[in-house]
Amino acid sequence: MPRIPKGAVPSPNIWHNPKIYELENRAVDPDGVIDTAIRAVRPWESATVLDIGCGTGYHLPAYASSAAQVIGVEPHPNLAAVASRRCAQLRNVAVHVATAQSLPVPDASVDVAVARWAYFFGPGCEPGLKELSRAVRRGGAAFMVDLDGSRGSFGEWFRATVPTYSTRTVEDFWSRQGWQRAELDPRMVFTRRADLEAVLRIEFTPGVSARAIREIPGLEIPYPTILRWRIF
Repeated sequence: MPRIPKGAVPSPNIWHNPKIYELENRAVDPDGVIDTAIRAVRPWESATVLDIGCGTGYHLPAYASSAAQVIGVEPHPNLAAVASRRCAQLRNVAVHVATAQSLPVPDASVDVAVARWAYFFGPGCEPGLKELSRAVRRGGAAFMVDLDGSRGSFGEWFRATVPTYSTRTVEDFWSRQGWQRAELDPRMVFTRRADLEAVLRIEFTPGVSARAIREIPGLEIPYPTILRWRIF
């Protein structure tokens, strides 16, 4: 077992099923709804971009195509190694094994920080948010891309899988932190039914995933999302 940095919170899906999660990454948001919304707030062209919880580095090459520097941070060493291999030919990308609450970057050195699918629960994220305040320079922005657990079938399946989840608690937390929010409606689009079903099985409990598979007849899943951001 690789040594995980202290304080890392295990991911219930990508840590255990990285190949299936790769299928999910490929399926999410083919229309670019999320990145368009981020760029409308703070573009990352010629910027220093920090990807927190970058996993296998799926999004790093896209950032690197126009950013000046891209830093991926991932607490799971095996996933970070995959991200490093993925970006081996990209001179403006560096990947580090580290946590959100101990970012390996200097003070006021980041223009755009992005964390995708990592901050659903709000309370407990305070150390990571404090680190963002240290790392992001004045005029920079941080973004959290989160599942919207209050909307649609996907939100319902999520709440059934995590019955202790409280949308009110999460929203109250982010409101107190002073972050802005926007509701987005990207899609998951798969090319094979087997891939869609595999992804649902790593996202939900067996009973809930079986129900979701029955309720989704084709190759597309609506994926209600919240984009949260703060300008520093």
